[in-house]
Amino acid sequence: QVHLVESGGGLVQAGGSLSLSCVVSDTLFSGNAAGWYRQAPGRQRELVAAITSSGSPNYANSVKERFTISRDNTKNTMYLQMNNLKPEDTAVYYCNPDLLAGLGYEHWGQGTQVTVSS
Repeated sequence: QVHLVESGGGLVQAGGSLSLSCVVSDTLFSGNAAGWYRQAPGRQRELVAAITSSGSPNYANSVKERFTISRDNTKNTMYLQMNNLKPEDTAVYYCNPDLLAGLGYEHWGQGTQVTVSS
């Protein structure tokens, strides 16, 4: 059974920063592309940042140049550094250590709430 533990969310003013972490109990983690998703109230879950198994990142246009995704395969952990946060970044953030599964991933964690006040 795969377990994900996301942490690092919170309440921050616009322009502030937060750093999210996700510890993954999956021995296949290092070989898979991974990603961070977010879901705002009333909206679909969306992919905001992705990273290949070797560490090459890709970002949604809405977060490009503000968010940085990274991973440490030795610790089975992935990260999302979020800078210059905006109120529209408010959402529950989820990690997905098996990006090929996409929204069909079967082991979502509880997510971590990020709230950005204006």
